[in-house]
Amino acid sequence: MTLSKTQRYALAWTALALLSLGLVWLLSPVLAPFLAAGILAYALSPAVDALTRRRVPRLLAVVLVELGAGIALLSLFLLLLPILSRELPQLREQIPVLANALNKHVSPWLAQHGVNVALDTASIKAFVLKYLDANLEDWLATALSSARIGGSFVLAIVGNAVLLPVVLFYLLHDWHSLLGRAWGLVPPRLRPPVGHFLKECDSMLGQYLRGQLLVMLLLAVYYSLALLLAGFDLALPVGIFTGLAVFIPYLGFGLGLLLAVMAALLQFANLYGLLAVAVVFSLGQVLESFVLTPRLVGERIGLSPLMVIFALLAFGHLFGFVGVLIALPVSALGVVAARRLREAYLSSALYQSPRS
Repeated sequence: MTLSKTQRYALAWTALALLSLGLVWLLSPVLAPFLAAGILAYALSPAVDALTRRRVPRLLAVVLVELGAGIALLSLFLLLLPILSRELPQLREQIPVLANALNKHVSPWLAQHGVNVALDTASIKAFVLKYLDANLEDWLATALSSARIGGSFVLAIVGNAVLLPVVLFYLLHDWHSLLGRAWGLVPPRLRPPVGHFLKECDSMLGQYLRGQLLVMLLLAVYYSLALLLAGFDLALPVGIFTGLAVFIPYLGFGLGLLLAVMAALLQFANLYGLLAVAVVFSLGQVLESFVLTPRLVGERIGLSPLMVIFALLAFGHLFGFVGVLIALPVSALGVVAARRLREAYLSSALYQSPRS
């Protein structure tokens, strides 16, 4: 059977796509820092271009943008360290108290329904004193000891942490040159449709990333202020985490809710903390679902929360951490491709031909 020219093109592009996916799967451990740097370069390149338009040398613009992103991440990490070290004594004191409260109030109620449960508070207290009585220096010493045992794993993490900013620097510095070389590989006869396709993909990704980033920042401010007004000592880290984690719909919200419930139990050890968490997170979910996300992200991009969850889980299962990195960009490409296929089908003779 002789294949038509269109069929040969389709088979060639399909084979190329399958080969690319196979290479990503085989090289996923190596590609992680490069893909992460590529995604960061795509997100940060507009900031570099904005500085260069103001006559800042591109080399200096890249350094300033990368330093700004690094300082933001480092500030978040340094913000958590003193809070965690301050909360360790509270955690050490509250866990035995919660165990006693469960034995006093919950165990009798369960016994009335035929469930006999009794916590060994002495063992729990001994465990807490053993593992939570250490100070920050002891925790660091334990971490260093573990690092010596699992040296290869730690070296891999450190190597990626060093490699990521280096790769990001070169990508940002040569971003337009790399895009030009990639564009030069596209056959001239295919450049108009490919250009329109990539422009639509870039518009969708840009709208999604910018809108989602603004939603994350606004929710981080809301949760931090709301928990602070409710009297939570961990309002800032829990609020920031919840706001940033909503990038993963529902799952991020659930993790933030779990952290807030744990903080309420440890700090208040009564019904007030749980009620405060319920009110704050209920209002936050309403704010996100009915105000922020529809207005700042919108359904026009074609990536619903359910699609985002499925893409992250599916790509993460297939390709691990690398799959999580490429899930949303590939999904956006798939949505645009599906839209183009639908338009081609609706305008085809197969759809428009009258019934015989």
